[in-house]
Amino acid sequence: MDRLIYTAMSGATQTLQRQASVSNNLANVNTPGFRASLDTFRSVPLQGAGLPTRAFVVDSTPGTDFRPGVIQQTGRALDVALDGKGWIAVQDANGNEAYTRNGSLQIQPNGIVQTRNGLTVLGDAGPLTIPEDTEITIAKDGTLSTVPSTTQKVGVVVVGRIKLTNPAEDQLVRGEDGLFRTRDGNPAEADAGVTVVSGSLESSNVNTVDAMVSMIALARQFDTQIKLLQNADENARHASSLLNPNG
Repeated sequence: MDRLIYTAMSGATQTLQRQASVSNNLANVNTPGFRASLDTFRSVPLQGAGLPTRAFVVDSTPGTDFRPGVIQQTGRALDVALDGKGWIAVQDANGNEAYTRNGSLQIQPNGIVQTRNGLTVLGDAGPLTIPEDTEITIAKDGTLSTVPSTTQKVGVVVVGRIKLTNPAEDQLVRGEDGLFRTRDGNPAEADAGVTVVSGSLESSNVNTVDAMVSMIALARQFDTQIKLLQNADENARHASSLLNPNG
């Protein structure tokens, strides 16, 4: 009987965790460049005396769906979409290098280039800074150029180049903040082969219909596992009453 309890209990727990992953995917369906999380269930035998036939259900081999989203034109000069594989290097909350495909950029009052969610965009030589009273254009290779916005449109100045990288996908891990980092923690090298499309954004690769269907299936699966636990408890009580007729 306890074999059923182990399986149903751990299955219900892992189902809730997978439901959280699917919910996070669905919540980011409109986040530019978002990559959906993937989860897989498998059974793991318990180790210890008297436990060789018991097994836990675990959510294993979590991964990422790296399929590209759809590039959509926005007409906004500070929007960039990566054309094919590649990543934009940004600075995370701890000051370390991380990677995103969210190319919706903005310029802070101090001239620092950041993503819309406040991450500083890195260039080949560090954070990028834009002079005041200038208009910006972003070239295919990520080069940022400016011209004065208060005088004649002359005197183009190159202020830097967005650091674009393309590490192997199996060497990337997703953090709790949604950013990707290399497995060894070392910054990836800039890749001149990565290009961008200015005035555009890449959509999330989350399939809304699939995510909704998965949420419904997981909810039903959780209900089934709870019913199994209830049946196991009821069977245990009946067994105890049969073995103890005076109870």
